[in-house]
Amino acid sequence: MTNLTRLKGCGTAIITPFHQDESIDEAAFRRFIEFQINGGVDFLVACGTTGESVTMSEDEQTRVVALTIEFAAGRVPVVAGAGGYNTREVIEKIHRYEKLGVDAILSVTPYYNKPMQEGLFQHYKAIAAATALPIILYSVQGRTSVNLEPVTVARLAEFKNIVAIKEASGNISQIAEIASLVSEDFKIFAGDDSLVLPVAALGGVGVISVASNLLPRQVSDLCRASVEGRLAEARKLNNQLMPIFKAMFIESNPIPVKAALAMTGLIEEVYRLPLTPISAANRVKLEQVLSESGLLTMAAKA
Repeated sequence: MTNLTRLKGCGTAIITPFHQDESIDEAAFRRFIEFQINGGVDFLVACGTTGESVTMSEDEQTRVVALTIEFAAGRVPVVAGAGGYNTREVIEKIHRYEKLGVDAILSVTPYYNKPMQEGLFQHYKAIAAATALPIILYSVQGRTSVNLEPVTVARLAEFKNIVAIKEASGNISQIAEIASLVSEDFKIFAGDDSLVLPVAALGGVGVISVASNLLPRQVSDLCRASVEGRLAEARKLNNQLMPIFKAMFIESNPIPVKAALAMTGLIEEVYRLPLTPISAANRVKLEQVLSESGLLTMAAKA
């Protein structure tokens, strides 16, 4: 089991760069991992929503996780996304990632089949029993149509290897309730860049971030200032970054962040269907936000 003290701070939910033929661009991926680590992020999350994992084959997902581990070379922990609506398939995927040497698993709540709270509990209980890897719960009702309620989170936190949650409900009251029900050892990560500061105030230990794909140094600085209680610095950074945080969701993630990364020359702007390139109108808005903030230049030089 990985050193759990390293699972904190800014974790980037990394994009997957593609060639124009939609194959994985491994050379760009290597450069991108270096950009992230040189930017000071604390860990990497491969094959999440931002990585377009649901459009990849099983072999491609495995390859992306393996490459992330290879390119990170032990410098930061690597977390692999392994979630879905079929518990047995999720467990099989986790076993594949175990063999690769991944440090932890991020597992989103089952989607589409909409289990009840007891179903969610039993789903994660089965996963926890099937692996020794640390498991980070991932609750994002806006994408999955189910909410991992605080009482259920508290029940799951009793399992030794269910160690954290990425809470992306956007509901600060719910996050506060979770914090009141779990032990201090259970880690709460903000699931939204715009909530890093308030979640840290509730005892959160960091963020699993979209925006850090583009600005690893700046989001890492915000995260550390927030968690360490340097509030004046954190507020200043948060205010500076807020236009970027909003722009990253001007269309469905990861469309805007990949468009922004392409503007810096880090990747080609290629998506897999059903995602499509950012609209012309929103491209103008995104370019304007990046230009006005000066952050596009920062990203290119980082």
